[in-house]
Amino acid sequence: MGGRGTAFSEVMSGTVRLDGESEPRRMRLDLSVRAEAVLLPHRTTDAVLRGRVRIAGWADDVQATGEMEISPLARRRIRYRVDFTAQGRRYSLDGWKSTSPGRPVRSLTVLPFSLFETGQEAGEKAGRESEKGAEKEAGRGTLRFPLATQLPPFLASFRFPHREDAAAQLAPRWDGSAGRTEVWYTTVTDPATRTGLWLHHELVAPADGSDAYAHGWVARFPAGGGQQPVEHARFGPVPWKRLPDASGFAADGVEAGPGLLRGSAGPFRWELAELPQDEPLFTFPRWAWRRGLLPAAQIVPAPRAAYTGTVAWDGGELRLDGAPGATARIYGHGNARRWAWLHAGLGGGDVLEIVAATSTRPGLRRLPPLVFLRLRRNGRTWPRRAERSAFGWAGLGRFKARLGLPSWTVSGRSGLRRIRVEVTQPGERTLALDYTDPDGSGAVCRNSETADAHVVLERWWGRWRTEAEWTLDGTAHAEVGDR
Repeated sequence: MGGRGTAFSEVMSGTVRLDGESEPRRMRLDLSVRAEAVLLPHRTTDAVLRGRVRIAGWADDVQATGEMEISPLARRRIRYRVDFTAQGRRYSLDGWKSTSPGRPVRSLTVLPFSLFETGQEAGEKAGRESEKGAEKEAGRGTLRFPLATQLPPFLASFRFPHREDAAAQLAPRWDGSAGRTEVWYTTVTDPATRTGLWLHHELVAPADGSDAYAHGWVARFPAGGGQQPVEHARFGPVPWKRLPDASGFAADGVEAGPGLLRGSAGPFRWELAELPQDEPLFTFPRWAWRRGLLPAAQIVPAPRAAYTGTVAWDGGELRLDGAPGATARIYGHGNARRWAWLHAGLGGGDVLEIVAATSTRPGLRRLPPLVFLRLRRNGRTWPRRAERSAFGWAGLGRFKARLGLPSWTVSGRSGLRRIRVEVTQPGERTLALDYTDPDGSGAVCRNSETADAHVVLERWWGRWRTEAEWTLDGTAHAEVGDR
């Protein structure tokens, strides 16, 4: 199901007086808000929020989450519930703006609130329990929205993004044309053992018009720097038979569809439930995926998902319980001449997806790789348009990739931000596999589901300053391929 939602950012500042303290502390709230519907003032709209809570000398949580109820006319209030961590304990901010036609400015800019310490420890102190968990009031305060400085950026932050259904993006795209490839692939990291998993499902329609076939593989990447070898097994090829009600890949007992992955290959057997936790991410422009105007395009229906189930092999079994990972899709005419790919779960709901590729088409094969980079951070995706990183703006600012092994890099700038990504795929943690394109030519990919990555995001404030930095040690998913 599609449609449009609403997204915006809000900054408020003020003070809070903590219980047991005589002087108030300065406080600031930076929020990114996202609703699944377009905001209309006469109705109640629920939204989710993420952001940063800062209380001077006491709290600075950049992974705060919560909910907002926006009902300025129906209930005459805009309620905030923000959960955050301070001093190693969990707290919740609860308050609302009481909207009033007689005082429109004040009622929409002043947020009185209470702080509650949440969890079992708080309950023991308070001597009570509730259905939501025990809570003990920890302070009170007031935040204000500063019109003079924050109104312009607040209004400029409003977006009405398309809402996409992840399940709908898993349905087969192939229309029977010769010379096409379609891929469903899932990558997972088990946080308990740091094992990486790769499930690859592929449909190939040969260019000579012969029957389409399905094949794929499963691979296990043990942690430990090569103390255990990477293992894999292939399934197929078998004739492709599209089922009338097919919602994903299904061939020879192997399935990859909405909410479920299961099958067997060689000594491997797997059955995993997939729970998407974010909306689809268009790595390439939407038009490229929907209309097939490029040699190939990629989309990530589930850029953040939790996987629960088992993967078994001769002599071993891996049990997953909410392990983080992602499912992506490719559709096009075959593999690129050279390419690199990265999926990085950055924590706190942030993800980075990169595809850098040089086409096999005449006239394009000698060009440097085009970079499609999408960083979803605090609920917003940068660059705003996928074309920016590949083609720049008015021919300027195109991102650059330097491909190689064991390390490769991507860097570039869009607007007031720039990024540098360095990916390392140690040889002992990398698996080389061969592909056959629809035209019969071959390619080789070198994949690691236990790769390392270092990401630096900077913002221009008179000079370049680090806005965020992430280091992934064995939890990045990466690949480099060539012919």
